[in-house]
Amino acid sequence: MHQINTKLINWASVLEDKTREQALRTSTMPFVFPHLALMPDAHLGLGATVGSVIPTERAVMPAAVGVDIGCGMIAVRTQFTRDDLDGKSLTPLRESIERAIPLSAGAANRKIVATAQPRIGELEAMATKAGFDPDQRAGRWREQLGTLGSGNHFIELSLDEQDGVWAFLHSGSRGVGNKIAQHHIAIARTLMDRHWIQLPDRDLAYLVEGTDEFWAYIRELRWAQHYALLNREEMMDRVLRQLGEFLGTDVQEHERVNCHHNFTQQEDHWGKKGLWVSRKGAIEAREGQPGLIPGSMGTRSYVVEGLGNKVALNSAPHGAGRQFSRSAARKRFTHDELRAAMAGIEFRDTDAFLDEIPAAYKDIDQVMADAADLVTVRHTLRQVVNVKGE
Repeated sequence: MHQINTKLINWASVLEDKTREQALRTSTMPFVFPHLALMPDAHLGLGATVGSVIPTERAVMPAAVGVDIGCGMIAVRTQFTRDDLDGKSLTPLRESIERAIPLSAGAANRKIVATAQPRIGELEAMATKAGFDPDQRAGRWREQLGTLGSGNHFIELSLDEQDGVWAFLHSGSRGVGNKIAQHHIAIARTLMDRHWIQLPDRDLAYLVEGTDEFWAYIRELRWAQHYALLNREEMMDRVLRQLGEFLGTDVQEHERVNCHHNFTQQEDHWGKKGLWVSRKGAIEAREGQPGLIPGSMGTRSYVVEGLGNKVALNSAPHGAGRQFSRSAARKRFTHDELRAAMAGIEFRDTDAFLDEIPAAYKDIDQVMADAADLVTVRHTLRQVVNVKGE
């Protein structure tokens, strides 16, 4: 832990100057209390730094939540072991998962899978109760429930330290969450202009608790967070079905963890009740709380347990954190280097994933070392199958 000033406390041993400057700007917002906590995987984001925990009094900055509202991880420990996979080609398993779950942006997904229907019904009822119509944000949100998305979203099968088989995936609230975020970021900016409020960064535009605009955002935010959670549950059910079919035995779940890392909720910290805590690229890590910290393609991921670090606002990192932008990674690395990094892992061998090469990310081992007073490691996972959207 490194205290940069009274309003910014940093856990990242590797921190670029621009990232530090961005976090400092955010920490100067007058409603930040008691301080901004910067996680070990921090890197530049829109307005607020990815890998930051931002507690605010009576205000929320929509861009500080992130545009993929509710993005996060889900993992399931199965009864299977490495012995069940040994001697089998894992290509058919990967291909069956890719058929069961629409990948990439999901624009080609034009049907609602039957298993998703109850979850869609739950979201429709939740939206009605909240008094808003998600169709106004994205008309095809129903078809996208149970779709992965592109970028750093992934599905993996991994082995833990005892060779137990885990299913692990990363996704969020898809197009509708993005549209909700963009809509309310625009409203916040308009309000800043209307009231002549000067900001250190236009993307730190905020909404004030008690206003109609604030509560409209919170209602839609909570809906999108639940959408993201159900999206992960739907995909995980399909992954487990494909795994069971591949091995000829239904999956028995021994453990399931589902956690957000782009979200806002009310919490009590440092004597203040009802703070709005925005975790943008960070997980909640209360004492004993399970969480998930993925590495990048070809590196380890971790199932962790929170230590309830009060200075870190009961938080922990959400992954490795980018070192190179997508465009920079494409210029710097080669397809052969990607193949070498993925040796021994079943994956779709294409240069479309070059911007996701492990070398484009921070060293996950360093991130976990920096997080030693935030979480303890319960399981260390190494990939055997990787599925990504282009």
